[in-house]
Amino acid sequence: MLKKLLIANRGEIAVRVIKTAKSLGYRTVAVYSEADAKALHVELADEAVCIGPAQVSASYLNAEAIIEAARKTGADCVHPGYGFLSENSGFARACKDAGLVFVGPPEAAIELMGSKRRSKIAMQEAGVPVVPGFEGDNASDEELINAAENIGYPLMIKASAGGGGRGMRLVEKAAELADNIQRARSEAKQAFGDGELILEKAVIEPRHIEIQIFADQHGNAVYLGERDCSVQRRHQKVVEEAPSPFVTPELRQAMGEAAVKAALACGYEGAGTVEFLVDKDRNFYFLEMNTRLQVEHPVTELITGQDLVAWQLSVAEGLALPLTQDQIQLNGHAIEVRLYAEDPANGFTPQTGPLHQFQPAEGEGLRFDTGVRSGDSITPHYDPMLAKVIAWGANRNEARRRLLRALEDTTVFGVTTNRYFLSRIIADDTFGEGEATTAFLQQAFRDDPSLAPKDSSIRELALAACVFSHGNSGRPDVRADLNNAWSNTPSTVSPMKLDTGDKTLELLVRRAGNHVTVTLGEEQYELDLESMGDGLLCIIDNGVRQRCQYHRQGDHLYLQAFGQALAVRDVTHQPASGAAASGSGRIKPPWTAPLLMFWSRPARR
Repeated sequence: MLKKLLIANRGEIAVRVIKTAKSLGYRTVAVYSEADAKALHVELADEAVCIGPAQVSASYLNAEAIIEAARKTGADCVHPGYGFLSENSGFARACKDAGLVFVGPPEAAIELMGSKRRSKIAMQEAGVPVVPGFEGDNASDEELINAAENIGYPLMIKASAGGGGRGMRLVEKAAELADNIQRARSEAKQAFGDGELILEKAVIEPRHIEIQIFADQHGNAVYLGERDCSVQRRHQKVVEEAPSPFVTPELRQAMGEAAVKAALACGYEGAGTVEFLVDKDRNFYFLEMNTRLQVEHPVTELITGQDLVAWQLSVAEGLALPLTQDQIQLNGHAIEVRLYAEDPANGFTPQTGPLHQFQPAEGEGLRFDTGVRSGDSITPHYDPMLAKVIAWGANRNEARRRLLRALEDTTVFGVTTNRYFLSRIIADDTFGEGEATTAFLQQAFRDDPSLAPKDSSIRELALAACVFSHGNSGRPDVRADLNNAWSNTPSTVSPMKLDTGDKTLELLVRRAGNHVTVTLGEEQYELDLESMGDGLLCIIDNGVRQRCQYHRQGDHLYLQAFGQALAVRDVTHQPASGAAASGSGRIKPPWTAPLLMFWSRPARR
């Protein structure tokens, strides 16, 4: 009987594993870097051990320090999560040598599937369909160029050792091949320490469909349906859903049986994902096998009703799989998006800074997997994913509606996120019709408004003026006494300067009782302020009562209304020298990155 589990990871996946392990009676051990000393996964674990400084190479990739932490705490098993050392055969072997149970497949399976060249050859031998190509052992540039003539164009160059789009190039014609081989080889060496490349015939605008498989130590293997991960940016998944709107029952069975065949061919144990490319005619080809739990595993859990981490721990203890293939049923539809601290309007630049408030939305069919909470700081040391937002519905449209509302009703004050970008994808007609392929974001979605900087509208500026004009302490928990703050005396007009980060705007704000008129140049906007406080602004706009969320930090305001984000600073009383110092006539705010919040009805979790 295994009793104490060390989680060799951080963030949301560490939190997710800890919750299941605790529910099954395990004692849990977290490992953390110096930068993560106050992280949520550290707080939730029974014990925690610092394994090094912030740098990944000195902490979460430090296998010796992790194994020493297991020895020090008496842990008898290790869950690697995903990323970091999860697909490192040397780490799996080191755990075994130290007397620890590695919650994952045998090191031989990890090593085989870690090589695109070797795994593709193994799949061919097992009868699994593969993309036509060339898999020469440590092929030279010349060998690759000669092989390309037989494959034809367009073709893909791929790093044998890697994933995530690194060391990967699409080549349209022979004249582009030699240069792209050199670039791909260089990138592969830097990313994976291995410059080996393979070639594959390019499957144009395919679906990216993956099959969740599980195998135990007794020769049993099953598949738990598919996930559609076709919505990608630069080979990185953005949206995942299960089941796929493109996959028929017959195709699901054929792909599932092929995935099980792949698992049995390499002596697999535990959770794994076999990824396929599927063309418009529903021909499918083996892409790769991920020998770990996937980031997107929650959508499979929601449609099967199974806890895949619990399955992993059960298999690691030597038990048979909980269900047979005919007992696995799919129910409803689930969609997941990855909420990142990044700015899509500026090339998806990662964002860092304080997370003033983070409150996931609540509602039927919603699930948030996260490793952050209010008061945390988003640092440059690690992946800037804040949460996975997942919605389940009895059908696909119900899941979409719930996910859209979850994105809108989640409160995030602080760093800029990709929330608007994600909501635009989910609401898009092409996605809604189930027609999104791997080319969707690069083609049909490339001119979407979420991908370009946007000027603040006078409507949004009017809301900001309402908050700043009240002149309270800025605390979001102080409710405005509008009877005292807004009198029925004749209207007053006040100038206001708002800095939006890239420009300073001069407004005139007229107040007459609770009626507010804001003028910007020749534009004018009117609204009535109903109430303000507890971080919630209630207005009547054109006869419609609406609410939006805000967070004020002194002269800084983070506001989300009407699906748009606004971050402004009140510089009305800034000394004149502050503007003159830049020589541009603008007053530059002291922040170093754009900031964002979401509006919602107040939710508590």
